[in-house]
Amino acid sequence: MVFQLTRDLIFPNPDYAEEDGLLAIGGDLSLERLLLAYSNGIFPWPAEGYPLLWWSPNPRLVLFLNNFKLSKSLKKTIEKQKFEIKIDTDFEQIIQNCSDAKRMGQDGTWITLDIVNAYIKMHYEGFAHCIGAYYDGRLVGGLYGISLGSAFFGESMFHLESDASKVAFYYLVKIAKLFNFHYIDAQTTTTHLLSLGAQEIERTDFLKLLDESNENATYRGNWNQFIKPNFLKEL
Repeated sequence: MVFQLTRDLIFPNPDYAEEDGLLAIGGDLSLERLLLAYSNGIFPWPAEGYPLLWWSPNPRLVLFLNNFKLSKSLKKTIEKQKFEIKIDTDFEQIIQNCSDAKRMGQDGTWITLDIVNAYIKMHYEGFAHCIGAYYDGRLVGGLYGISLGSAFFGESMFHLESDASKVAFYYLVKIAKLFNFHYIDAQTTTTHLLSLGAQEIERTDFLKLLDESNENATYRGNWNQFIKPNFLKEL
């Protein structure tokens, strides 16, 4: 069953989602609605020619932090410090690169201008975060997502240099462990994220985990304020 949203800040129970995960249409991308959506296991995923679409897929792809797979080749890249890593820097450039990235089987992008503007606002409000990988001072990879409670909701990543986004993801996992996060929500299944250790779980199990993580305080604001200066230099 697909629900039509109104101006009221309310979402239907995710259990009512269609088989493909589509739950509702309409509404807006206000900060309040986005925070409500994520706290209920729902996220926007627009499609050209349709009203705003809201999803809660089943199964859900989740990375439990201790399951992260650090390959030997990736470890060597990190040890060589090929990339300079920056946290919560150049958010606008990172989300725009994610929007511009070409992906197999996709003609367009779900990261529309409205999405870009909404998540930039979330960043300035302290809920959206990014990790960038730089080579010779140039941004060559990174990722962004939402932090609420003890969970990080990954949205997108990109790379212009081999392994750049993987290195950024490694540091996301490292930060998530530092903050005692319970998991990283990867939303939908990709072979890339499966190769990094993510796994599919039932939506009902995900929502139980979400309820638990929602009980904890959010690391709101620029993440650098919570991280010691040498943190990024430690493997």
